[in-house]
Formats: sequence, C-alpha cells, structure tokens
Amino acid sequence: MRKVLACALLLPVVGSGQPAAFLDQAAAGIATLQQWYQWPTGLWKTTGWWNAANGITVLVRYSKLSGSTKYRPAIANTFHRSAHGSFLNEYYDDEGWWALAWAGAYDWSHDSRYLAMAEKIFANMAGGWDNTCGGGIWWKKDRHYKNAIANELFLSTAAHLAAITQHGDYLDWAKREWQWFAASGMINSQNLINDGLDSNCHNNGKTVWSYNQGVILGGLAALSKQAGDAALLDRAHSIATAALAHLAGPDGILHDPCEPDCGADGAQFKGIFVRNLAALNSASPDPAFRVFLQVNADSIWRNQSPGHQFGVQWSAPSAQRNAATQISALDAILSAAQASQP
Repeated sequence: MRKVLACALLLPVVGSGQPAAFLDQAAAGIATLQQWYQWPTGLWKTTGWWNAANGITVLVRYSKLSGSTKYRPAIANTFHRSAHGSFLNEYYDDEGWWALAWAGAYDWSHDSRYLAMAEKIFANMAGGWDNTCGGGIWWKKDRHYKNAIANELFLSTAAHLAAITQHGDYLDWAKREWQWFAASGMINSQNLINDGLDSNCHNNGKTVWSYNQGVILGGLAALSKQAGDAALLDRAHSIATAALAHLAGPDGILHDPCEPDCGADGAQFKGIFVRNLAALNSASPDPAFRVFLQVNADSIWRNQSPGHQFGVQWSAPSAQRNAATQISALDAILSAAQASQP
C-alpha cells in the first residue's frame, strides 16, 4: 500500500488543487449529465433506477459544496415523480441508495418530506433482517442471498439517520449491523470485502468491487462520530488502504475488474468508493487520500470526451459513456473538491 500511495504522491497534479477549480469542472459535467435527465420520470436516460439515486446524491453534493440552488427543482421533481411508491422495490440495496439520497437531500435542504421518506425506506429495509447467518439483511426480498452492499447501506443509512435525528434506535441499528458485519467473514484476511456469503454463511470469495470497499467507509465514519468510537475510523482506514493497494494502478488511478465495459451496474461503482473515501477523509484526514482523490479527478478531466462526457475508465478515454459513468466521475471530481477544502 505504501508503494501505491507513494506513487500517487509523486504524480504531477494537473489541476490547481483548489476547491473552486474542481467545482467548475463539476458544474460543466453536471450540465452534460442533465442533458440525459427526463422531467416526466425524474430519471436519467441511459441508466437505471438505483443509479438515479446516486444521480440525486451528486446533485445534492454539488449543491452543498457550491452553494448553488440551480438543481433544487430537479431534485424535487424526482421526489415528486416516484414518492407515491415510496422508492421501494424488491431489492434492499436499491432502497438503501434512495434512503441515503433523501437523507442527504434533507441534510442540505431541511425539507421534512425528504427525511420522512428516508425514514420510511429504512423501516422497510429493517424488515429484511433475520437470524439467518446470525443476522444481517437480505439483498432481495426473496431471501436467497446476504451480501455486502445491502448491509453496508443499511449501516450507513442507520448511522446517517442517527446523526440527523439523534434518535437512539438508529444508532442501535448501526451498532448492531456493524457488530454482525465485522464478524460475518465478508471482510477477508487482506481487509478487502468480497461480494457476500455463500449458502453456508461463509465468505463466497467473489469479486472485490470498489463500491463494496466504499460504502462501509462512509458508514463507519458516521457511526464513529455518533458512537464516540475512534477505533471505527482505524478500521475504516485499514479497509481504504487495502482497497487502494488492490484497485489502484501504479499511476494511482482507480480501476474495477470489469473495465473497459462495466455494464449498467459496474459503471457506477468507482464513484461510490471515492465519495465515501472523501467522507472518511473529512472525518479523519489523510494527505494520501487527498492526493489520491485529486489525481483521479485530474485524470478524469484529462481523458474526457467532447462535451464534457466522462467515461467508465478514468485513466484513458472510454467507449462506455452514459449517465452512470457521468455520475460516477462527477462523484470523483466532487470528492477532490471536498478534500481540497481548507
């Protein structure tokens, strides 16, 4: 890991390293993203349902970091278009993305409708918890698979709702989830998180995706603050360090195993990782994390396509370019802006 971060620290930083420069780049990229936005549905062409939750998260992050209210109508429109279904479906992880999106929207706007929705979604997710494998929630409501991402999202949502509401029940859920997750075996001996558990409740050894290394970082950062437990930050740093060693190339640029074509889901993953790494860095700063975020944002900007389109690969021009890759790359640029703030 030290070798990877040392390489990143020696890289020339193309951008200014100033928040304003990264926010200007994000503004250009979001203008492109919104060309895919469909007002009648509140979703984005070229990408799917759960990706759209991350799209809302990006709009909220940009609004919060920049002080802009330009995208408030789009955020409200997406809420209005799907609120009747409470953003629920058959997948607990899909619900988790929307719960975090609306919790974040409330934290920024203080619109009580957004908080009520986040709490309603969380209550539905909590119904997915049972004693199979000793606890945890299922990935899907057919109850055939317990995996990392659903449980990480459950932890993160609980911790963030605990921070917003100061209700002890959310903190209790976050602690309970982490206690189970830490003992589940999904975090392997290398401090990397595999995809989930097999039918015998053992680590299934499946792909180490960037987003599985990411959501846990934001969740632990939030839980550490609410629980007053600094050891959780140490654990998050260990996971982040292992992830960078495993997923970053010699140039310090992040990759997922699916590149150069990551399909509908994988195209979203890296942005989720860097978003949560930025959250960890805000809670417990590490200069190496800051440089990593800046180097990745600069590489995205260098390798963009005409019209400020950002592709799935951050180290080279990409054929796969759509709303999901745009949202993911924007998360990286916004993370660099966040990490560059004094």
